[in-house]
Amino acid sequence: MKIPPRFISVAALAAALFVGGPATLTAQAAPAAQAPAPAVSVSAFSAAAVGDICYSDLPSQAHDTLDLIARGGPFPYDQDGVVFQNREGILPSRSTGYYHEYTVITPGSSDRGARRIVTGEASEEDYYTSDHYASFDLVDHDC
Repeated sequence: MKIPPRFISVAALAAALFVGGPATLTAQAAPAAQAPAPAVSVSAFSAAAVGDICYSDLPSQAHDTLDLIARGGPFPYDQDGVVFQNREGILPSRSTGYYHEYTVITPGSSDRGARRIVTGEASEEDYYTSDHYASFDLVDHDC
């Protein structure tokens, strides 16, 4: 399995660290002669939906997963390392292939469980979810 490159770009870092209110989109761009289209809240994408978590606050199994990612595996599940599509729209929008997902083992679970690490291409751009992509926390590796 190919491990995605992880480099840091100013734009990716700024996007990952930006915290703000919910993003809004208009339903359709209106011609100048018509009244503007109403704003539609896109609840699936919100900079506020991505929180922060200190590396030291992650469960030990997430540390194990991050260590495996850094070493390039081997991973416990065939699905580990696959492209994460960001269908929920919670993480910043990026091109297909930018994000990859990895299982965080859940003790006592008979399957993969709900916990994942999703990595971006930027250095230390790691997101943790404990609720199967309903929310994410950007991992702060400095605390």
